[in-house]
Amino acid sequence: MEPEKILEKIKAHKPTVLGSKDFSKYAILLPLLERDGEIHIVFEVRAHTLRRQPGEICFPGGRIDAADANPQAAALRETREELGIRSEEISAVYPLDYMVSPFGMILYAFAGTIDPEAKFKPNPSEVDSLFSVPLSFFLETPPEIYYMNFNIQPEENFPYDLIEGGQDYSFQPRQMEEYFYLYEDKVIWGLTARILAHFVEIIR
Repeated sequence: MEPEKILEKIKAHKPTVLGSKDFSKYAILLPLLERDGEIHIVFEVRAHTLRRQPGEICFPGGRIDAADANPQAAALRETREELGIRSEEISAVYPLDYMVSPFGMILYAFAGTIDPEAKFKPNPSEVDSLFSVPLSFFLETPPEIYYMNFNIQPEENFPYDLIEGGQDYSFQPRQMEEYFYLYEDKVIWGLTARILAHFVEIIR
């Protein structure tokens, strides 16, 4: 291949996360709601009939569909479907950082405002219940952080003979932080808590 052709292809390439075409892609909305003169954050308790993470606490959101124009459109669609509210009841939507999980998932997060007059009609097939927490709680209460360790275990047919050091090669173990917020009888943890901590860091 000629050098000019190579440079043309590089110039035309739009960079993204390496391997992202094979990743599952999701989008969520962190919903802000004014209640009793104070800003609250709205959370869902996932339906107990769901196959994945039943009964856990999360933000509205889900997988990005091919019909969604972009991640924000997916987050808004999922929020409408799960909370049972109208498009015009969601406003001031802005992106937070997106996350690439070690489990092959990219999560796009957004924060937006819900109309205080909105009447929630949660979808029972996905949502068991809703609750809100004053934003002040998260501003005043740092998350508890714990760590999970991942050990590297190559498969039996791994070609040790092709790498320097062979079976004595020093693979680096990986560590992941898990965030927890404890509010009354609610445990907010995992990606939801991590996004929440990131949001609090931004508004500080």
